[in-house]
Amino acid sequence: MGDTRITSTPYDDVFRTLLNDCSSLIIPMINEIFGENYTGNERIIFSPNEHFLNQQDGNQSERITDTSFVIKGKEEKKYHLECQSSGDNSMLVRFFEYDTQIALDEGEIRGNILTVTLPHSAVLFLRHHPSAPDRLKIRMVTPGGSVEYDIMVMKLQQYTIADIFDKNLLLLLPFYIFSHERHFEEYERNETELGILKGEYEQIKDRLEALLNQGSISEYMRCTIIDMSNKVLEHIAKKYDAVRKGVKSVMGGKVLEYEAKTIRNEGLKEGIRGTVSILKKMNIPPQAIQAQIQEQYDLSPEESKKYL
Repeated sequence: MGDTRITSTPYDDVFRTLLNDCSSLIIPMINEIFGENYTGNERIIFSPNEHFLNQQDGNQSERITDTSFVIKGKEEKKYHLECQSSGDNSMLVRFFEYDTQIALDEGEIRGNILTVTLPHSAVLFLRHHPSAPDRLKIRMVTPGGSVEYDIMVMKLQQYTIADIFDKNLLLLLPFYIFSHERHFEEYERNETELGILKGEYEQIKDRLEALLNQGSISEYMRCTIIDMSNKVLEHIAKKYDAVRKGVKSVMGGKVLEYEAKTIRNEGLKEGIRGTVSILKKMNIPPQAIQAQIQEQYDLSPEESKKYL
């Protein structure tokens, strides 16, 4: 059977890394996009982001969503977030494919009824046209009647540095450079204008340092945000040396494979192995062990299986 993999972009990779490595950044985003009132104490459980779609010719295509997860608070809600550098005509089709496959993956059959629950979905536009809508819509016409739902739209360039910090939308910081993209050529020619850009990144750096000193973010999170900012900068400004060097002179260079992440991951692995060892000694069945570490450490089914 054939297989077609839909690859992701560097911006998708940064977005997914932030969501998975700094999951506490998700809650403020969800509150902003969907008007929720989560406190930050809710549990976030990630779902696998690879979905295999059957094609009419018998082949399968593997689609990778940016992220889908469940937030467990007073009630349980499923969400699906995507990052889009710019809109395209096929985006709504992809959303429909992803959303229905996410729903089908966790569908429930009782008697002769299949129940599927579509996630609350949203897209972050890194670039957008002035006429871009605040929400997109998918309408399904079924033999039983029409059903429609909204894809919420978040527009990066509507948020200032003050907005980002005041609303705790730190996940947007690595993409903030998109707000200056149309001025890159001017920054290359004009040191004064470039200095204004550097001044904005001085603000970002100082405010991150303040949050770190207050204990609002960890050193690991600060390093991750800086590292991901550099990755976006390298890609979007690859033709603009002055822009790249100017921003990096403020924010700092590459965080060494970021050490904080390496240390954290090693400690996490040791903790999981210890848990598995204890449960095995208690003669707990492998499936029950997998379910427990998957829930306890917020692992995907594939990740949890590696420790058995």
